[in-house]
Amino acid sequence: MASQGLIYDGCNFFRQRLVLSTLSGKRVKIKNIRSKDETPGLRDFEASLIRLLDKVTNGTRIEINQTGTVLFYQPGLLYGGVVEHDCSTQRSIGYYLEALLMLAPFMKNPLKAVLKGVTNHPSDPSVDQLKVTAIPLMKQFGIDGEGLDLKVVKRGMAPGGGGEVVFTCPVRRTIRPVLLTDQGKIKRIRGVAFSVRVSPQMANRLVESARSILNKFIPDIYIYTDHMKGANSGKSPGFGLTLVAETLTGTFFCAEMASTPQGQGDPLLPEDMGRDCAKLLLEEIYRGGCVDSTNQSLALLYMTLGQQDVSKTLLGPLSPYTIEFLRHIRDFLQIMFKIETQKPVEDERKGGDKVLMTCVGVGYTNISKSIK
Repeated sequence: MASQGLIYDGCNFFRQRLVLSTLSGKRVKIKNIRSKDETPGLRDFEASLIRLLDKVTNGTRIEINQTGTVLFYQPGLLYGGVVEHDCSTQRSIGYYLEALLMLAPFMKNPLKAVLKGVTNHPSDPSVDQLKVTAIPLMKQFGIDGEGLDLKVVKRGMAPGGGGEVVFTCPVRRTIRPVLLTDQGKIKRIRGVAFSVRVSPQMANRLVESARSILNKFIPDIYIYTDHMKGANSGKSPGFGLTLVAETLTGTFFCAEMASTPQGQGDPLLPEDMGRDCAKLLLEEIYRGGCVDSTNQSLALLYMTLGQQDVSKTLLGPLSPYTIEFLRHIRDFLQIMFKIETQKPVEDERKGGDKVLMTCVGVGYTNISKSIK
C-alpha cells in the first residue's frame, strides 16, 4: 500500500485527486475508470489535463494501462514557466484553468499559460466567471501583484473552439490565513454579454432582458456588450451572459449562461437566457457566503495550505463537489474542518443557511520558489 500511495475507484473527481496529489507529493492510483462503459478508459479531456500537469511539472511519472482504465500518477516538482496547451474541446478552458488556479502560486517560476480551446461552455465555469470571482479571491489570500492576470484574447464556443486565454500568476512562498466572515450588502452589478458569429443584436437583447429583472433591486447595473469579429471569434457561433454582483466587503457572486452548442439540443432565445441568468444571480446572492459556489473548493484549499494559523470563511450551502473535495483534503493533507451551520436571524434578510468553515493551515511552504 505504501508504494502505491492512495488508491481510488472510478473516474469521478479526477481533477481533485491529481491536483491534491501534485501539491502533497503523494502518489495516487485510480482504478476502474469507466470500466463498465461501452468505451472504457480515460476521455480526451482527462488525457489533456494529464498532459497539462505534465507540462507544468518536472519529473512527473504517469502510467496508464492499455485500455486506459487504470492510472498511476507520481507527481514531480511544480516548475511553471511559459506553457502553451491545446485543451480538449469536450470541456471548457475553465475546467483546466480551475486546476491551474490551485497550483499556480506554488510553482518554482511564475506561470504564464496560454490555453486554447472552448472559452464558454454550458457545463463548466467560463473564463469570464473565473476572471471576476477567482482572481479577487486569490488577492484576499495574498496572491496579488501586477503578475496576476487572466486575459481573453479570442473567444471560442463549443463545439469548434478556437478561443485563446492567457493566464499569468506570480509565485508565493506562503499563503496568509484569512477571516472572511462578513459578506456585506450588494453595492453594484456588472456583467458581460458576448456574441460571436451571430448578429451583434443578440448581446443587446440579452442585456435588456437581464436588466428587466435586476432593475427592480438596484440601480447601479452596467452590462457590457462584447462582440468579437473575424479571427478573434473562434470557430462556432454562440452567445452568452455573465453577471457579477459585488458587495461592500469585496465579495463577488457570479452567474452565467451560454447558448447550447451548435447542433446539440434546442436553441435558446436571448430573452429567456437573460431572464434565467438574472434569476440565477439572485439565487447565488440568496445562497450567499463570502465565496460564491464555484470557488468554494479553491478557497478551502488555500485555507488548508495557509500558514499554521486559524482561517475562517463563511460559505453558502456546500455543493456536492465541495463536500467530496473536503474528503479528499482529509485523505491527502490530513486536515479536517470545523463546520458550523449558521441560521439567518429572522429580520436580517441575509438569504439561506450559511456554513462557517474553520481550519488550521498545514503551513505549506513553496520550497521550490527560487530565491532572487
